[in-house]
Amino acid sequence: MRCRGFVVSLLGAVAIAGFGQSDSRPEVGFRADTTLVLIPVSVADSSNRYVLGLDKQNFRLLEDNAEQTIAHFSSEDAPLSVGLLVDTSGSMGSKLDTSRKAVIEFLKTLNATDEAFLVEFSDHARMTAPFTQDTYEIEKKLGAARSGGLTALLDAVHIGLQAMKEARNPRKALLIISDGGDNNSRYTSREIEDLVREADVQIYAMGVFEPYLALGLTPAEIGGPRLLAEISEQTGGRALAATNSTELPGIAERIGLELRNQYLLAYSPANRARDGKYRRVQVTLLPPKELPPLKARWRLGYYAPSQ
Repeated sequence: MRCRGFVVSLLGAVAIAGFGQSDSRPEVGFRADTTLVLIPVSVADSSNRYVLGLDKQNFRLLEDNAEQTIAHFSSEDAPLSVGLLVDTSGSMGSKLDTSRKAVIEFLKTLNATDEAFLVEFSDHARMTAPFTQDTYEIEKKLGAARSGGLTALLDAVHIGLQAMKEARNPRKALLIISDGGDNNSRYTSREIEDLVREADVQIYAMGVFEPYLALGLTPAEIGGPRLLAEISEQTGGRALAATNSTELPGIAERIGLELRNQYLLAYSPANRARDGKYRRVQVTLLPPKELPPLKARWRLGYYAPSQ
């Protein structure tokens, strides 16, 4: 299903439903085994509406402060592989039902060529629905979930990143739905942060936090939102917090819309050293003069291949 809300084209020649021009050929496909680095970019105006209709010349891309040539550019709605990581720990309680509704709203934004999987986490993280194009299968599995236990959130992220190695589509994203921090994972935050930098996966997080319980939160619960924000921003995604659980479905829909309305920039790095070092990426917008100020979010960097 194609959703068109929260989207605006500020270029008169491009309709809201359109995705602008693309000079990338279908056979390129941004294959994972090529030397191309793929950078998804989200562009919004001051009202946080997604801006469509920009062209390749409206973007400038740098790697470690050295300008790169954008080899392929696309504003088309490319197929997506997404992993849903849902907190089923004891603290979720009645919020689990709202999480189900949020997942359903997100699944409505997927197209027939997309695929998704489901990971549930409480004391342990486990894959409960592998990659499928049947969204009802995911709804059914999550409908049978029950809350209880501690929170192995970082282990869930690890499982999600590993599963993405089997993704069929070049665009990959994880969506985390949780109400707090981690208190039962085998993996540390540093280990997961390193894995996130290595993976070509955008991460989005939806959190529901109760302000009136702030004085009773554990250190893990206090640090959880900060950790999720840091991980998400590294990948070009973001962490969105709801002040009450009823806001989750709307946030899920907005994340789905954002994934559907991104620009894809691909380049072959001028630095061909296979040194395994982290390369920082910067995207600058060069919009037409008649447009108001715009803002962009993108994948902040990647690890170069090693020998």
